[in-house]
Amino acid sequence: MVVKLTGRMPFPDPAGADAQGLVAMGGDLSVERLLAAYRSGIFPWTVNPATWWSPDPRGIFELDHFHVSRSLARALRRGPFAVTRDRAFAAVMQNCAAPGPKRQGAWITPEFIAAYARLHELGHAHSVECWRGDELVGGIYGVASGGLFAGESMFHRATNASKVALFYLVQHLRAHGFQLFDIQMVTAATRPLGAIEISRPEYLRRLAAARAHDCVF
Repeated sequence: MVVKLTGRMPFPDPAGADAQGLVAMGGDLSVERLLAAYRSGIFPWTVNPATWWSPDPRGIFELDHFHVSRSLARALRRGPFAVTRDRAFAAVMQNCAAPGPKRQGAWITPEFIAAYARLHELGHAHSVECWRGDELVGGIYGVASGGLFAGESMFHRATNASKVALFYLVQHLRAHGFQLFDIQMVTAATRPLGAIEISRPEYLRRLAAARAHDCVF
């Protein structure tokens, strides 16, 4: 049953989500509520009203099994991009929200950008960027909590730029001991790179284990 959130009401058990994965409606995008959601295996998808989701199955990357395709391997060898972290968080979100072929970021409204910018300012949300000269041509952003990194969206304005950003993010997460890389749903872009689906109960089990780790992005 979908629960309506009011005031300080905590999130319900995501196991009670409806068939589409909707757990609750209402509330706001405050830092406290967003962090509570991610720690519960839940994420927001709309703002008016706020809707909170925990889909089954859930998309993840196994950090030790990221697949480097031939085209990505060539791009990594050629090194056409400079890669940075947390240099242009808001710009990455704005590019993810912009309309474009195969990009479905219409849900990233100004309210989302403002909310996640607050998370970023407090050290909970992060981005990886790809640059060609001074031009931002690709990137990915998400939320870190304990040993969880919840990837939210990525974009590219140059061939393979988002995949290069994703590759460097995976390497960074591995190096810093992260245990779970959540991508919500597997897409045509992420499946060839090794993204897989797991059940909601399995995801929640892994999340509980990941939360026990104190990782620093």
